[in-house]
Formats: sequence, structure tokens, C-alpha cells
Amino acid sequence: MQMNKIVGRGLAAVLVLAANALTDATAGAQELELKSGRPGALVFERIIVKINGDPFTQTDLEDAQITELRNRGVVAQSDAELRNIIAEITPEVLTEAVDTVLMVQRGRDYGFRLSDEQFEDILEGIKTDNGLSDEQLEIAIQQDQQMTMSEFRQAVEDQMMVGQVQQIEILNKISMTDTEARVYYDDNLEEFMQPATVTLREILIAASDGTGALAEAQDQAAQARAEEARARVLAGEEFAEVAREMSDAASSENGGLLGPIVRSDLSEVILDRLATMEIGAVGEIERTPAGYQILQFADATEAEPQPYDDVRNSIMENVFDERRLQALDRYLGTLREDAIIEWVDEDLQNIYETQVSNRETARTGA
Repeated sequence: MQMNKIVGRGLAAVLVLAANALTDATAGAQELELKSGRPGALVFERIIVKINGDPFTQTDLEDAQITELRNRGVVAQSDAELRNIIAEITPEVLTEAVDTVLMVQRGRDYGFRLSDEQFEDILEGIKTDNGLSDEQLEIAIQQDQQMTMSEFRQAVEDQMMVGQVQQIEILNKISMTDTEARVYYDDNLEEFMQPATVTLREILIAASDGTGALAEAQDQAAQARAEEARARVLAGEEFAEVAREMSDAASSENGGLLGPIVRSDLSEVILDRLATMEIGAVGEIERTPAGYQILQFADATEAEPQPYDDVRNSIMENVFDERRLQALDRYLGTLREDAIIEWVDEDLQNIYETQVSNRETARTGA
């Protein structure tokens, strides 16, 4: 497991301010009373929503936003830019956070938990993969994740429960057979089409576009060399061998080979030159900005679908993943419908409900 890059404390402070500006309603949020490390002191957390009675606080949202910024590798150049990025990511971050809480709660209903032994195995794996000691691991979690070991364990347990719930409620209930993959292939051949290609060989004799007697003499010499090269090929020498010996193009090392090239990527000039040529034919000498060029039409392929056996696994994976995402959306919709979600912050409620509606529209196409 690789640790995410840390977001600077300064940006984290801006994040708090930006989140407050985004919601514009924290003053009216409910407060959750927590014990402080200082005797007799209290800390109040602002609750923005209760999900089946479990409070989700302003700090929870800010932590989720910071995690998303880390995952994206965002390096904002100013506070204003950071606020804009936060406003952009908050709808998805908030919706994912609520969905995660719902699945973690379902995991608890199933009785899932992370045992001490499992957590120790995970820590040992992290230490082994990253070459860390116990002390270095704890420092890495504190600095890179900005978490205590207890908070890190809770995050790992939540992730584990989400995975187990998805396994039971979704992955175990969907499948993809070879017959279905074949039907998908036959019905969607356009997805698997390989474009028409052309393979050429070239001999290029470099020549400049200069003027004057010297330039003219050099140009005539280049043209004479091109005529010699073409005559040798027409006399029966292998085009590739003549290209290696005489061509000034970078392709000479490979016998002048160019391609395969997707046919639609070729210029109209080249396509016009190939129009009257058969496979294996050698074209006329053509003057180009780089010099005198001779082309051989080496090979061509027509557009055709990739063989089923070559794409079977990707179809199985892609269609299965699409079904998984659709099933996940349906399952989360059921969890939301069955949940008691009590919003304290109306602005964030509107952001959340709009995002959920947009997801549903994207899924159904309605």
C-alpha cells in the first residue's frame, strides 16, 4: 500500500474556509459535543447530516475533500483556485461519503469487523512493501495520511466492510458467460473494428530548395541518384536493400519501411499516388520539400473486426464491470430509500440531492 502525498497544512486551512464558504450555513448546524484532551474542556463538531442516526460532520467532509485532493495530485496555485477546485469536487465527494456510510452501516448489520490479527497483517504488509519500521510506519500515517493509528484502523475497517458488502450484495449476484460475450461481440462489431492500413517503403534522396547555380547542380545530382535508385529496383534488386544503401531518410536503417499506417492518416497526396498502384509496385520519382522520393506500395489491409478470441477477455471484463456499476447504483439507491437521512445543512442537502439525481439520469438515460 503506497501512502498518498500530503496536502500542506496551509491548504488544509484554506479548505476549511472554502468549505464553510461553500455551505454558507455552518452557523446553523447542529453541534456534536466531544471530549477534549484538556481536562474540563469540550470540543464541538458541526453536524451537517445524520445518516440513520450516525452524525456526519464538517470535519468528516473536509477530510474527504482533502483525500480527494491528494488522490488527484492537486497543487493549487492560490486560495481562489483551491476554492474553485473544492466547489467542483464537493458534489461527488459528499455523495460518495454518504454512500460509504450507508455501506459501512450495512457491513455492521452483517457483523463484519476488522480483527486485531487482520489489522496487524495489513500493517506488516505495508511495512514490508515500503521497507518501514514500526516507528517509520506510524510517522508515515501521521504525516502522509494525517491520521492517528486509531483513525487509520477505522478507515481500513470501513474500506474492508464496503468491499465485503459489495461482494455479497453485488458481485455474487452478477455474471458474464461466454455465450453472452459472443452475443455482445456480434451485436457491437463496430467497437472491435481494426482500421484499414497501408505499409510503404521509401527511398529519399535529400535535396534543398535553394536557388543559384550551386543549388541547381546539387539538385540535378540528387535527381540523378534517385533515378539510379529506382532503376536498380526496377532491374530486380530488393527495394529494402537499395533503401539501406542510398536513402537519406531515417527509415533507411529499416529498409525504408513506413507503417503499417492507418489509411485515414495518410495525406491526400500520398493516397492519390497509391490509387493507381498495386501491392508491390514502385511509384514514380516525386519531388517533395525534403528531396526526391520513391515509394513502394508494400502492403495493405482492409478494415475488419478483431477476432473474437482476441477480444473475449476484454469483453468479459468490460461488460461485467458495467453490470457491476449498474448493480451498485441500484443497490445504493435502495440503501438511500431505506435510510433515514436528516440534513442539517440545506445547502449541502441540495448539492447532494442534485448529484444523486444527475447520477440517476446518467444511469437511466432519462
